[in-house]
Amino acid sequence: MQKIIPAQVLRTQCASVLVAAGSSAEEADKVAANLVMANLSGHDSHGVGMLPRYVDAVLEGGLTPNASVQTVLDAGALLSLNGQRGYGQVIGEQAMALGMARAKLHGSCIMALAESHHLGRIGHFAEMAVAQGLVSLHFVNVKSRAVVAPWGGSDGRFGTNPCCIGIPLKDEPPFVLDFATSRVAQGKMRVAHNQGKAVAPGLLMDEHGEPTTDPGVVVVPQANGFFGALMPFGEHKGYGLAVACELLGGALTGGGTWHSPSVEGRAIINSMLTVLIDPARLGTQAPFDTEASAFVDWLRQSPPADGFENVQIAGEPERAMRLQRAQDGIAVDLQTWQEIVEAAGKVGLDL
Repeated sequence: MQKIIPAQVLRTQCASVLVAAGSSAEEADKVAANLVMANLSGHDSHGVGMLPRYVDAVLEGGLTPNASVQTVLDAGALLSLNGQRGYGQVIGEQAMALGMARAKLHGSCIMALAESHHLGRIGHFAEMAVAQGLVSLHFVNVKSRAVVAPWGGSDGRFGTNPCCIGIPLKDEPPFVLDFATSRVAQGKMRVAHNQGKAVAPGLLMDEHGEPTTDPGVVVVPQANGFFGALMPFGEHKGYGLAVACELLGGALTGGGTWHSPSVEGRAIINSMLTVLIDPARLGTQAPFDTEASAFVDWLRQSPPADGFENVQIAGEPERAMRLQRAQDGIAVDLQTWQEIVEAAGKVGLDL
């Protein structure tokens, strides 16, 4: 069972909860819009289902409403920033604004953002960059709970560590590649668990290191008090990229890496290394536009395989889903909705 809620109604409801939890109206609107956009894009894992966890994190003191990004180092094309555990949807936009301005000025910018609360869908920041004609690369680590097993290991040792690449394309929508380095995002397991569904084989191991299709093993503590783990995508290759995200997003930014057996509280701390490049300042804008378009056209000319209508590039499925869900509304399962209602109640709001 599920509720179908229009996007604008859902934004308004989420914003009201955030205001009750201490956010300014402006911050609440921005965070709510970001969460709902994730749902519209088909990424329910990063959508309004995160709201109960945010409320808990605020009440526990691990998430600071109305915080702003702090500049730690300003060296022109090098920026070191601290998110002060503010809402990542706000902190991330503030950081990107600073980084994009420097990339336009200098031709490129390396931006290290440490200690933000959950940044949400990283593709949002790549979309900001490509809208300015910039290429962007993002490497993110997650400090919350060790939920992904290393390749060859049998328990969780790090987070889902997203990687994202945004590339503008002339006269058409951009290429936006945004993915967790686990085989599936942790939030998708929460959604499946709330819906009472099993997941495909090969994604998970239980608390004993054995394969399972029960998403609950990474959502709620098991009988022995331990959790299971997600598998890295792509075997050793995806595992290697996950480690790179931890080292670049966590260690190089100064935000810290994961090396703790447990963590208290519901806060999700992200740090992110971002590289921004202006093709115009690089002097390759014309060949970049021509060659990128030629390659994408070449890909699309491939005859579709069985089960596919056509060849797509990263970003296209999300854009199509936005059109569909904007028209049809957003489906929220009843368990997730109940969690949102209970979260509202914790801050004195009756939904």
